[in-house]
Amino acid sequence: MAIHEHPLSQIGGVVLASQVTGVSKEISMTNKGEFMQITKTRRYRAAVAVGLTFAFLAASCGGDSDGTEAPTTDTPTSEAPTTEAPETPVAGGTLRYGVEAETDGLNPTSSAFAVSAYVMGNAVFDTLTALAADGSVVPNLAASLTPSDDLKDWTLVLRPDILFHDGTPLNSAAVKANFDAAYAAPLVGLAVRPFYPAENAVEIVDDLTLIYHLADANLQFPHALRSQLGYVASPTWLAAALEDPTLNQAPVGTGPFKYESRTQDSVTRFVRNDDWWGGDVWLDAIEIIPVVDPATRLELLQNGELDAMHTTETESLAALREDESIFNIIDDNGEESFLMINSANAPFDDIRVRKAITFATPRLEYNTLFGNGEARLADQRFTPESPYYDDTIKQEADDPEAALALVAEYCAEGLLTADGSPTCTDGKVNMEWQYTGPSVVGQRITDLFNASWDAAGFNVVNDELAQDDHIQQAALGQYNVVGWRQFGAYQPSNDNVWLLCRTIGGISLNWPRYCDESRDTLLLAAQVAATVDEEVSIQKQISQNIHDAYTYIFLQHTVWANSFTSAVNGTCDVKTPEGVALACAINGTTAFTSTWMS
Repeated sequence: MAIHEHPLSQIGGVVLASQVTGVSKEISMTNKGEFMQITKTRRYRAAVAVGLTFAFLAASCGGDSDGTEAPTTDTPTSEAPTTEAPETPVAGGTLRYGVEAETDGLNPTSSAFAVSAYVMGNAVFDTLTALAADGSVVPNLAASLTPSDDLKDWTLVLRPDILFHDGTPLNSAAVKANFDAAYAAPLVGLAVRPFYPAENAVEIVDDLTLIYHLADANLQFPHALRSQLGYVASPTWLAAALEDPTLNQAPVGTGPFKYESRTQDSVTRFVRNDDWWGGDVWLDAIEIIPVVDPATRLELLQNGELDAMHTTETESLAALREDESIFNIIDDNGEESFLMINSANAPFDDIRVRKAITFATPRLEYNTLFGNGEARLADQRFTPESPYYDDTIKQEADDPEAALALVAEYCAEGLLTADGSPTCTDGKVNMEWQYTGPSVVGQRITDLFNASWDAAGFNVVNDELAQDDHIQQAALGQYNVVGWRQFGAYQPSNDNVWLLCRTIGGISLNWPRYCDESRDTLLLAAQVAATVDEEVSIQKQISQNIHDAYTYIFLQHTVWANSFTSAVNGTCDVKTPEGVALACAINGTTAFTSTWMS
């Protein structure tokens, strides 16, 4: 239950990249999804056997427990290498990595982690579980994770003899300290408290064993421990950071790199942890550099001022593909790009206005101008290749006449906002459009939307914000319409945190603040569905409910590119200490443990 969703600076997305051998210029993925190790297919789960244990040597996919076999997914395609890459890793070098935005802090128990924070977090922290290249969840800091018969109590056993960078031992007390801190945090706690009992949520059994007690049965719980909630920080550092919040910028974990220095909006630097428990680390250092404008980020990579970068800006993709010196991991099977509507406040508490802005949005022109032949139009959370995709659901847009009719009907009633302001002026609905910047592409998108919305009956005020401010205002409900990226979980039940009624509050992770108890019933049923067919049926009902609420205007299946110069090697060779291949790129982030420079 991690805060990892990302507002759009240019309206963009997320990726799962599979392990590959050798070197190729590009990896492209064709199906989004991720699964526990008992499944055959990413984002496709069958019935679970009672007492499932995640053991080190049982990381490969198995057959479905009901004797049926789930369909297989498409495999990645890759281009032949243009040059022969070195085969033997060498130590040394500093990787300069360009990210799309700065983050407000690097404390996984209290900071709002978006994709840039995850890039930094992957250097300094390890997670309790990890995503394997085949889409399964495998142990990482954990040695095993075993559910009770009712899937509400999960027993986790830690690996022994692991130390944090400050010498504090990793043990059950440390993991519980992290959980308790996250549970109590004002923002991160929103993604934790609704899913655990108020008392004894995490129980220590012995020095290396603890039990997570869940509020609801959840087959997919192991996924929660490979994200922000699964990052484990030194409890000594956590206690110090409570006394001195500036320490939130100087993280202490168990990871392959140690924090060295940080100047916000400039460079965050990590240096090699020679005592990393997971094996050899090759790079001397990693420098994370926020570059908000995607065109500038691309230019810096091509000029050799960056060694790696991520981007969701489709104009960059052609240049990245054409450059023979750049290796790309490209995919559109994770997050969706959409406009998000706050349904809690006037005027958008009225479904007529939510429908009107939906009809007024120039979706086709947006995709033509900003998809650049790379992005596919999205109608829902799933791509057409997903088993959960419902081809009967179509995203409305591009109908200004329908929008004008709804606006006229609504404005004729003379309704007011909560503070007594008119919701309409001169027969047009008053609204604010919020977006992330500064970004040239973001401004072009804003200009397109403004022109179409104005013609279809909306008075628009624009609000450009930095990404961390953007997230906070969305959480507080201080917006009308925003550009957003979300729904990137490879198992769809792991997106429940963004949809359930229980995550609405003064600060909310159900960002549109839309509550439907019948949808909640479906969401909780999906995470324990006994068969593949049952889960597919439930997810399609959820998709229809999301469509009918008019709180999201789906635009595109977001395309993520993770790109590296020819000097960067080994990114997709990442493995657990037992040799299990792990995903080399997730949600716009990459692994660093196997990366080396030539």
